[in-house]
Order: sequence, then structure tokens, then C-alpha cells
Amino acid sequence: MTQVTARPRVVIVGAGFGGLWAARGLARSGADVILIDRNNYHTFLPLLYQVAASELSASDIAFPIRSLLRHMPNVHFLMAQVEAIKPEASIVQTTVGEIPYDFLVLAVGSIAHFFGIIGAGEHAYPLKTIADANALRNHILSCFESAAHESDAHKREQILTFVIVGGGPTGVEFAGALSELIHGPLYQDYYALDLREVRIVLLEAIDHLLNTLPTKLGDYAFKRLKKMGVQVHLGAAVSKISSDAVQLQDGTTIPSGTVIWTAGVQGAADSEWGLPTTKNGQIAVLPTLQVPNYPHIYVIGDLARLEQNGERLPMLAPVAMQAGTAAAQNITRELRNQSQLPFVYHDRGTLATIGRNAAVADIWGHAFTGFFAWLIWLTIHIYNLMSMRNRLIVLISWAWDYFFFERGVRLILANPPPQPHEFESSLHEIKE
Repeated sequence: MTQVTARPRVVIVGAGFGGLWAARGLARSGADVILIDRNNYHTFLPLLYQVAASELSASDIAFPIRSLLRHMPNVHFLMAQVEAIKPEASIVQTTVGEIPYDFLVLAVGSIAHFFGIIGAGEHAYPLKTIADANALRNHILSCFESAAHESDAHKREQILTFVIVGGGPTGVEFAGALSELIHGPLYQDYYALDLREVRIVLLEAIDHLLNTLPTKLGDYAFKRLKKMGVQVHLGAAVSKISSDAVQLQDGTTIPSGTVIWTAGVQGAADSEWGLPTTKNGQIAVLPTLQVPNYPHIYVIGDLARLEQNGERLPMLAPVAMQAGTAAAQNITRELRNQSQLPFVYHDRGTLATIGRNAAVADIWGHAFTGFFAWLIWLTIHIYNLMSMRNRLIVLISWAWDYFFFERGVRLILANPPPQPHEFESSLHEIKE
């Protein structure tokens, strides 16, 4: 076992679900805990797509980390960027200096995985951070502003074509949310536009949606999205993305200036850390969540490559939360000179919403669709938000949207205002 001092120090890198749950588990461990993150807030990632779809504000799904740690006197927060990890010296190098540790928990999460597709990294919009969601919302709303004064029909159609790559839960949920935004509030805002020119295209490389769920749930999602006006293309693998089009492997080209990437993620491991990193950017760990040859380092969440019953565990928030708790328990056990226990993930189910009154749920082996699944989705997501304030605000926003078909976060922020010459032609037409 690792030899530790009388007051050991545990450093946790990353304040996502895994990092926060690890900090909670160590709150009464007798160790000094330092939680490091480059942001001073935690993001509730399952609802990030609703920020991009103008349904929620960023502050609705974010919560200050220091507020979450108020009742954990042994847990301290450090806002910093990690520059390097030195396993041999037990040091984390940050932008504010070196932080020595007795135990290290890595929970830095994941980044978008573009699978080597040409132009994807440059031209597609990922959905991994609040900055991503705000940028995408700005862009979508700006597209409608541009289309409102575009006289060329072909150019206008290209501006109003939105392509979503990836038919997993995030892609399906965002497609539904975007459809409701366009055919609800934006239909009223841009009454001069012909919404028949708007296209929402969902591309999935395999032959069904929601491939991690039972087939009938993917079929339900397909039918529901088609009913909402989403053009779903199965077996449609992307080969190239440019600033104005998406090209498929079968040669089809879809003119579009908006490509949303929800097709996959990879671990955010840095190969220079000197830890065993896989091609998917994850770190291989033992069943106890420890890194081979480095028993004082634990890896959790999307960063950890874990298998259970011969299958890789999914890169989902519930896995990260349970792993964070398990890592904290193993560190506490080691402090008490007890042996570590293997991590066992308990799958409580997967859910995805497809707009108003419609969702799919796979819970304890039982599949649900429609309104009942939607109620389950609502309840679980409200319950899992980090504070009562967030729960109340999100609930009010959802209720307002549900009863009045109105989304109040239709704000274009951080973009420069249009120049006068950009409206010259449209103003001329109005005068005529």
C-alpha cells in the first residue's frame, strides 16, 4: 500500500460529475482535498443541448463550485489549468504552480471525437461545454437573421439547413429541441420567412437510432422525429465537412453552413502525462480504478477505460458519479489500511427526450415510450440538478415553454452587430 503522511493530500482534477462525487465521498475522510478545475462552475451536461436550443440559459444548468463545497471544510477549490502531471514526483503542474499529492484522482472528462473526418474539427459545432452551447445558439439565431434579408433562394435554403451528425441520445434530443424552437418561437419571430425552406437533417452512420438502447426505442425515436419534420438518414456516414456543405460517403452532398457534431466523444487524456493511454484518449485502469504501476493515481468518468462483463462501460454521467464515489471509498479504505474494492457499475437505465410529451426510457430492462417516459425523464433531470435554485428555474422555464410555446433565451451574444450595408438590399426591397 502507498505510504501516506498523517494528513494526506488528495488532488482531484476536474469538477464534473466524477470529480464532485469523489470530493463528496472524501468530505469526512481525514484527508485534505484540493479540487482543481479551469472553470469555477459545474455544468449539468445532460441539459447542455437545451442551452443551444434557446430553452435554458447557461446559468440554469451551472452552479458555482465553491457553493457546492461550503459544507466540506476539508475540500478546497483551486481554479487553474493543469499543464502537466508528474507521476514519479507525485506533482500536478498548474498555471498557478506545482501541487504535490499523496493521492490523485483524474476526472477531466472527454472531448469531441471527429474520427478523422476531413473538416469536422474546423467546421462542425460540438456540444461539450457551455461555451459550445452558447456559440451554437448564437449561430443558429444568426442564421435566421441572415436568412431574413437574403434575396437568393438557394443561399437562403443553405443558411436554413441544419445538419446534426450522430443519432445517439444527444443528437436525437437536440434534433427534437431544434425542431420545436423553429416551428414555435422562431415561426412567430420570422413570419416573413417560408419555413418550408428550413431543413433539419439528422445523419446516423448505422442503420438505427439510439444504438445503445433496445431497437424499438430507436424505431420510436425515428418515427417521432419524422413526424416533427426532421429528415432522418440512416446508414449515412459523413466523409467530409466544409464551411458550406456536408459530403457523405455515398457521394451525396448536403449544402449547409451549420453542422452540429454529436457523433462521439473521446477521453481527454494527455499523452505527455506518461500514463497508459488508449487510442480513444482514455486511460486504462484496474478494476479498483487505479492506474497500473501507479496505485496512488485513480482515474474515473469518461477518462477511464473500464470493462464490465466483457463490455466497455459507456461514457455517461451515472458511470462517472458511481466511479467517483467508488474512488473516494477506495482512498478512504487505504487510509485505514484496508484493501481496495473493485468498482461495479449498477446500470439504472438510460433516457432520452424527443420533444414535447415524448421520450424513450430503458429502466431496469423495461422499455417505455411516449408521455410516461417523458414524465420519468422530467422527474429524474429535475431531481439531479445541483441546487434548489436550478431546479426551480428550470421547472419554470419548462412550464413556460410547455404552456405558452415560448422560449425566452433567444439572445445572440458576443457576435458583432450587422453592418449597415448588409441590410441595404433588403431595406431597398421594403421601400419598394
